[in-house]
Amino acid sequence: MNILQVNASARREGANSTRVANTIVAHLHAGNPTARVTVRDLAITPHPLLDESALGALFTPAEQRTPDQARRVALDDALIAELQQHDTVVLGVPMYNFGVPVQLKNWIDAIARAGVTFRYTEKGPEGLLTGKTVYVALARGGRYRNTPNDSQVPYLKTVLGFLGMTDLRFIYAEGLAMGPEALEKGLAEAEADLRAAVA
Repeated sequence: MNILQVNASARREGANSTRVANTIVAHLHAGNPTARVTVRDLAITPHPLLDESALGALFTPAEQRTPDQARRVALDDALIAELQQHDTVVLGVPMYNFGVPVQLKNWIDAIARAGVTFRYTEKGPEGLLTGKTVYVALARGGRYRNTPNDSQVPYLKTVLGFLGMTDLRFIYAEGLAMGPEALEKGLAEAEADLRAAVA
């Protein structure tokens, strides 16, 4: 087992999503002591935005890219190669204003590349990042599970599934900003979700 942990919080320390992701990785590693763990913390090493210059670089043939364009594409290449080398992915995902953090969106924009991680066929799009198990550690201040206000889970199911990652296991830590008792309850529920996810 090769585990890639991606921490998407804007906070370098004290993030509940990272806390839950750490717990998931520790549990997986305990069951697979020889597993290799790679941690990518997007607060410590943020990935650049997909802006006009990045699009220009990506849509320029490799042999025609300027040195700056080549360096920009290489940043995305590194994230794609890293993901391809791991069979288990753990995403630490806080909820910011009902959506995913920009840090995670930047990572997704980097790894979603036509012809590399997905392709279009006569039968429609085909994801190429297959054979992976993805654990998603969701940390929310309120409680949104199975409600219309949860835009994160539908989005992640759609975009990760589009890339071929369909074995998705969601771990919910909710109500974390609603007082000490709610915090304790939310973390206990996350533990229960984790036990079910790895059963």
